[in-house]
Amino acid sequence: MNSTILHINSSERFQDSVTRQVSAELVSALQKQSGFVIKSRDLAKGIPFINEDWIHANFTDPEQRTEQNKQALKTSDQLVEELQAAEILVIASPIYNFSVPAVLKAWIDQVARARVTFRYTENGPEGLLKAKQAYLVMASGGVPLGSEVDYASTYLNQVMNFLGIHDVTVVDAGSLIQDTETLTQKVADLVS
Repeated sequence: MNSTILHINSSERFQDSVTRQVSAELVSALQKQSGFVIKSRDLAKGIPFINEDWIHANFTDPEQRTEQNKQALKTSDQLVEELQAAEILVIASPIYNFSVPAVLKAWIDQVARARVTFRYTENGPEGLLKAKQAYLVMASGGVPLGSEVDYASTYLNQVMNFLGIHDVTVVDAGSLIQDTETLTQKVADLVS
């Protein structure tokens, strides 16, 4: 069975999106390299926010969950299964107002689940999504990645680490896209 790449897009722009274009090149290069199966999730098409029903269901013991509890967690369970099944995660995220798009934050809220993707121990939280690799493909019109006002890549890196994913590469899509003729080669160099 082939390994899986989970490709997450969160840009509200479908045409001319830098993160969509660069992440697609990255996923293609990874797929060519190792024959991965690609699972795509476009968050811009909609994702529910967590609410009181979700919170109640999530903190109800799994054996005690009612049908209503299970329905409240249905989307979350599906998103968690996609994440657990993936060996490589490629998250394409523009930076909106110093942070990630709301749909990406909603996805994070859906997949960051105690006792499922992380657990609390006597030594603090422990991520349960081990032996995975993540690429954070990010672009901003005005916030340089790595600058003191780049809260987005720091936040996403922290979330990955919290979930147990420590092999994280931040890709500055804005700098890669400036020379479209060599984009494919630059991305290929990134994954080799």
